[in-house]
Amino acid sequence: MKNYLLAISCLLNPLFINMLQSQDINKPLLQNPQYSVFSERIEQQGKFIAKANSATEIVSNYKSPANDFLSSLISFKFSINGKDNEMKPGVDHHFNCTAATNQTTPIVFGEQLKALQSNQQTYLLPATDLTIRLDMRKVLSDFNGKGFFIDCNGNKIFKEDFKAVYVAGATAPMIWDFDNLVNHPELQLKDEDGDGIYQTTVRLNDVKDEKQTASVWKLSKDITAFPQYHSPYIISDAIYNMSLEEMIRAVETDSTFRTGKEWAGVWTRDISYSIILSMAYLQPKVAMNSLMKKVNKKKKIIQDTGTGGAYPASTDRMIWATAAWEVYKATGNKDWLQQAFIIIKNSINDDLQNAYNKTTGLVKGESSFLDWREQTYPKWMQPVDIYLSENLGTNAVHYQANKVLAAMAKLLNNTTVFLKHTAIAASIKTAINQQLWLKDKGYYAQFLYGRNNLMLSPKNEALGEALCVLFDIADKQQQASIIANTPFMDFGVPCIYPQIPGIPPYHNNGVWPFVQTYFALAAAKVGNEKAVMESFGAIYRPAAMFATNKENFVATNGDFAGTQINSSNMLWSLSGNIALVHKILFGIQFHPQKISFQPMVPAQMAGTRTLTNFTYRNALLDITVEGYGNQIKSFELDGKKMPVPEISATLTGKHQIKIVLANNNPLLNSINLQPAYETLATPEVSLEATTLSWTKNEAAAEYHILQNGKKLLVTTNTTFTISNKETNTYQVIAVDKKGVGSFASEPILFVPEKNSRTYQMENLVTAAILPYKGFSGKGFVEISTDVNQTITIPVTVKETGHYAIDFRYANGNGPTNTSNKCAIRTLKNGKQKIGTIVLPQRGNAEWSNWGFTNSVQTFLKKGTHLLQLSYEIWNENMNEQVNQAMLDYMRVVKLK
Repeated sequence: MKNYLLAISCLLNPLFINMLQSQDINKPLLQNPQYSVFSERIEQQGKFIAKANSATEIVSNYKSPANDFLSSLISFKFSINGKDNEMKPGVDHHFNCTAATNQTTPIVFGEQLKALQSNQQTYLLPATDLTIRLDMRKVLSDFNGKGFFIDCNGNKIFKEDFKAVYVAGATAPMIWDFDNLVNHPELQLKDEDGDGIYQTTVRLNDVKDEKQTASVWKLSKDITAFPQYHSPYIISDAIYNMSLEEMIRAVETDSTFRTGKEWAGVWTRDISYSIILSMAYLQPKVAMNSLMKKVNKKKKIIQDTGTGGAYPASTDRMIWATAAWEVYKATGNKDWLQQAFIIIKNSINDDLQNAYNKTTGLVKGESSFLDWREQTYPKWMQPVDIYLSENLGTNAVHYQANKVLAAMAKLLNNTTVFLKHTAIAASIKTAINQQLWLKDKGYYAQFLYGRNNLMLSPKNEALGEALCVLFDIADKQQQASIIANTPFMDFGVPCIYPQIPGIPPYHNNGVWPFVQTYFALAAAKVGNEKAVMESFGAIYRPAAMFATNKENFVATNGDFAGTQINSSNMLWSLSGNIALVHKILFGIQFHPQKISFQPMVPAQMAGTRTLTNFTYRNALLDITVEGYGNQIKSFELDGKKMPVPEISATLTGKHQIKIVLANNNPLLNSINLQPAYETLATPEVSLEATTLSWTKNEAAAEYHILQNGKKLLVTTNTTFTISNKETNTYQVIAVDKKGVGSFASEPILFVPEKNSRTYQMENLVTAAILPYKGFSGKGFVEISTDVNQTITIPVTVKETGHYAIDFRYANGNGPTNTSNKCAIRTLKNGKQKIGTIVLPQRGNAEWSNWGFTNSVQTFLKKGTHLLQLSYEIWNENMNEQVNQAMLDYMRVVKLK
């Protein structure tokens, strides 16, 4: 303890800092405006230092500035049932907490509270108590009188569906994550005396919220069973050893991975991305156990609980396949190969039915790992809209899953599966390049989104870009372009760029070290030395400063505080740190029958480094790399020069490998350094008769009006009169003075009465006897795994043409952000399947909350058709038991 305090006091002592700055070791390996990396320390902004006293100890004086200057002006709004439904986006309540104890007047739900203006900046006192009072009497009166309340979005909230009212805000413990308010009881307001005035008291700037002060990591576990790394750079050695120790701590008693210090349990995407990085070969048994924990009894991969009830709103479970393949390549375990082959094949077969879009050639579903809806999507997008979207990273995952299945089939001599999935992979690759490549930007677009007409979101999505390089979806020219053009901020590559306004840091305005590692691997592959070195800095800085592998940090200031959720000892972060050494500095790559080496050592990190005790199947390797660059001058096995830098999987026993690099300077050496940048807010557009209108944004230079996903008009007006009286979809994009556009507004479907017809479901089968409200017609019907498994719907169309078919439904089996009870059905025209209908959860026990499914587009000839909505074997969801929804009516709209 004394040594710890002495080390901390030294770091805090200005004389110690001055002494460090006068030593020869002060030549930085990397320097940017925010921080510098030295051989044994990292300095940030001239006031924070993290120093490796040895390869087994890191001492840091980092203190998060988050609590030092918290503004006393608090912004917040209220939420019924955990939804953003009090006031329009951008309209918040404001209250100035200038005393230790504060109380608002009763704020009428939906009426903005404005704080008194002051020219003087004031800050929150420590342990400031704020009592927030809410007048709900108008809402309750509507509940008791009309039976429902109409929220700011025009939605009816029925009395029977009212569960609770919460406060959301920017200052801890408040959060802006509406979906997760239900998990924060301190943010629920209650009416204890029944007078209609709800209230709660929150403590702001609490002592327990004080962020990390001076900290230390000191090796306390035996890590000698794992590869031992030594280099001329003690900071690199120490971070590597810290990551090994945290890896050991990340294993549960049942020999499965724990994803983070605060996150118990196994998550499909978390463990998979971690296994691909380094856990496949460091802990193969734990990797296999963890992967099998995410497989159900029917030998299919489990999609983690999430958006709208998980699968198929989210489909990135298929990254499991790449992780399973990495385990096989590292171990050569034939039993594992056979087992994984069956699981992957079963899972892809379901996806082929539920998620593959034959029109675009892409796969539907939420962004891989970016699974917090408004963090990466416009707020209007419901889970069903997210299901309809086609994301870059998720499609890269599905491409590689098919490639993996084909490779496994080849090893197992299954020609049929090999040919089938080789072709599917090729089709997805072609579609990604045709549909998502942005030639003017030099990288891929984030996703396609919309409803009846999909359009591009031109944002950069870092993980997806990196995967397209690593999986060879991009050609060599594209790969180099992606690394050079992906926006890089001072602290690293943000998950998305540009940022979304009004959304707190997490995926938005966030850097995730594991994503940065995938980007670093991609940069090493293309030979971009600067991108590699900057990535090392972006990963080493937080690991050293925080003395642990945190999950994420704020992109604009590099701080771990301020993101919506964070964790220490994070599995995919530590896996990435280890991968930097093994897969970049030593260039280790696994193949079915061999291991190869292609190091990439930036000139700033030149020298001799060793990796001893590295286990590869039945061999034990001691590896030395000398020099810098990405070209190998010589490769020796046990003192004998070899023609190629690889060794066979049949090698056994202990061996020495020596790699001498050519000290070449790679030709590629640039990054796209960008400042923080936010787009304009997404316009909110309304339609009255034939006029579209939206609120003026003073920062907008112009507006782009879209018709059916295509630009129709550029205007500075805030209204537009529809002259085309046929069925069309309209959206508006706000464009700033630099020509950067917002997300497109929610699609507005303009449809003449003659082109739309509804079919009441209760006229086709027996109506449900349930006390739900808000339906149209005389009732609604239930569908489940044993009730109305198939419903036949006679449909007569007067004109041959293209039609969109959807259903108005309710699913109260869970909230919009978690659980696994998304209902899924197949829509057929006679015996021909025409699409999948997805009915995501809309709110826990909110059975009077009605909305529309995705629409299925099909060509119908004039006349009568027998449509069928049926529950098929491939429509099984992740819950496997509850696959239920209520149907109000079916809507058939003629598009053209």
